[in-house]
Amino acid sequence: MTQGELPDKKSSGTENGKNILIVVLIILVILSGWRLFNDHREKSKKNEEILILTEDNSELNIRLDSMTFQLDLRIQEIERLGGNVDSLIQIKEQLVRERQLEINRTAAEIATLNAQIDSYSGLLKQKDGDILRLRKQNQQLFSENRELKSSKAEVEEEVVKLNSRTDELEQKVTLASRLKAENIRVAAVNSRGREREDEFRNRQLSKLKVSFFIAENNVAPEGIRDVYVQVLTPNEQVIFDIAKGSGTFELDGKEVFYTAKQDFIFTNSQQQLTYYYEKGSDYAKGLYTVKVFSGGAEIGRSSFEVK
Repeated sequence: MTQGELPDKKSSGTENGKNILIVVLIILVILSGWRLFNDHREKSKKNEEILILTEDNSELNIRLDSMTFQLDLRIQEIERLGGNVDSLIQIKEQLVRERQLEINRTAAEIATLNAQIDSYSGLLKQKDGDILRLRKQNQQLFSENRELKSSKAEVEEEVVKLNSRTDELEQKVTLASRLKAENIRVAAVNSRGREREDEFRNRQLSKLKVSFFIAENNVAPEGIRDVYVQVLTPNEQVIFDIAKGSGTFELDGKEVFYTAKQDFIFTNSQQQLTYYYEKGSDYAKGLYTVKVFSGGAEIGRSSFEVK
């Protein structure tokens, strides 16, 4: 090796080092750019999700206002016609409270509220039918009143007829209230159709099954009877869903909700009735009450506990 070759090797080594440094810098620039691009994309995605939730919340508030307005129209009309509006007022107050909450709802909460509003649309249709029925009754009463004679004897005769009709209705109510639900059985049915009665857990509660027998009654006349079942939460609130067959009935002069309903022909033969109810969401832990009604009176009750 000669002395003239040493500078060439040193120069070559320096050049290689510069090239390596340039490559490293290029890689770092590429990685930084990729990271900035990903950060920007994630931030844009989050901003888009927030924007969508904000729009969904605004649309939900509009639906809440619209449903409240529609309920208020029915309440005013039914009150004017002399009907019962307890259930409508209860729902309206619930919607007003929800509307006044200054919160940013989650997507799940928005979906739940939208489903509730959809179910109330069915109730509005039902109340529209009640309004038509009340109007016809009022028109009929107006016509009957206009045709009444002014003589005292005729007025007294009409009073006797009305009292007779009232006595017949009271007798029918009394007889119907004597029906009794016996051997009430409450079971949890899982998704495979298996039933459990000893312990209730949400994973086993795909459906709730309530069954019982109508006791023999030699006094009650045979005929069609409506039998309502209420399932009450641990805080005494009735579980109901208009979309799944729930509704309202009159009890002690008030309109109350029922969870499920059946009508049957009473034949005084210890008939068995069975109800299924699919809640669609988890049950809160605690002691639930099951009440059975017919003819405007409670005819039996039971309970179950969700652990």
